Amino acid sequence: MIIKIFLITIDEVNAMAEDSKTSNALLNATGIPLHTIDDPEVARLVVHHNTVVASHMLPGLHLNVKQLKQGIQAEIILEQGIEIKKPVHLCFGMLPETGIQKIDLDVRIKKQAKVAILAHCVFPNAVSIEHIMNAEIHVGEGAEYSYFERHIHSPHGGIKVYPTAVIELEPRSRFKTEFELLKGRVGEILVDYQTTCREKSVMEMMARISGIGNDKIKIKETGYLVGKGARGVLTSRIAVRNQAIAEVYNKLRASASHARGHVDCKEIVQDQGIATAIPIVEVNHPKAHITHEAAIGSVDNKQLETLMSRGLSEDEAVELIIQGLLS
Repeated sequence: MIIKIFLITIDEVNAMAEDSKTSNALLNATGIPLHTIDDPEVARLVVHHNTVVASHMLPGLHLNVKQLKQGIQAEIILEQGIEIKKPVHLCFGMLPETGIQKIDLDVRIKKQAKVAILAHCVFPNAVSIEHIMNAEIHVGEGAEYSYFERHIHSPHGGIKVYPTAVIELEPRSRFKTEFELLKGRVGEILVDYQTTCREKSVMEMMARISGIGNDKIKIKETGYLVGKGARGVLTSRIAVRNQAIAEVYNKLRASASHARGHVDCKEIVQDQGIATAIPIVEVNHPKAHITHEAAIGSVDNKQLETLMSRGLSEDEAVELIIQGLLS
C-alpha cells in the first residue's frame, strides 16, 4: 500500500482562504444564491482583477487560463457532442475603487456541442475603473451557444467598459447573446460585436441598458448573413435620463439566398437625455430579406395616464414603463 501525504504551508492555507473570501464577495454582489453556484454540476470561473479565485470544470469542458499584468487570457473549449446541462457561471470583477481589468477570451464550441453561460461583471465600488473584454468565439456546425452578460456597477459612474467580440457561426449552429446593464451607473460603455452567419445558422443579439446622470452609451452590433438560409436579429432597448447620451448603430447584411434578418431598436428619452439610432440594412441577393424598425421618444402618454389613474405618481409611472421596456 502506498500512502501519499500532501503538505501545504500556512501561507498557502491563508491564500486559499483569501481567495474564497474574495470569490464570495464578488458572487454576493451578483445576488445569486451561493448554493446554486456551489452545485458540483455547475462549472464556474471567478476572476478578481488578474487572479482566478475560484474555478470548477466538467468533463468535456476545458479551461486554460494565463495570468496577465492587468487581467487574464482564457481559452474555453467544449468538446464535440458534449451538452452541459446547467448554465456555466463566469464572474469577472474588481472590489477596489480603482484599477484596470483586461479579459481576453478564446471560446470554441465544437460540432454538435451545447452550452449556456451566465456571466457577471461586478464592480460594486468603482470610482475609476476600466474593464476591457476582447472575445473570439467560434461555434461549430450544429452547435448551440448562449451567453447572458449582466453588469453590476457602483452608483458613482466612475467606470469605463469596452466589450468587443468577433463571432463565427458554422452551418446550422445557433448563437444567442444578451447584454444587460441595469444596476448601478453605466459610466461609459462601448459595445462592439460582429457576427458572421453561415448556412442555416441563427444569431440573436440583445442589449438592455439604462443610463442616468452623464452616462455615455454606444452600441455597435453587426451581423453578416453569408450562408443560405442564415437568420439574424439585432435588438436594443435603451433608456436615458438626466444628461445621459446613447448612440445605437445596428447593421445587418444579407448576401445569400433565403437569408432573413430584422433590426429592432427602441429608446426612451427623459429629461435632457439624447438618443440616436442608426439601423443599417444591406441586401445583396434577390432572395434575401431584412426588415428594421426604430422608435425613439418619451414614454407613451396613454400608458402614463393609465398607471397614474391607478394611484402611481408620474415619476413612479415613468419608472415602471422604463422597467417594462428593459425587462
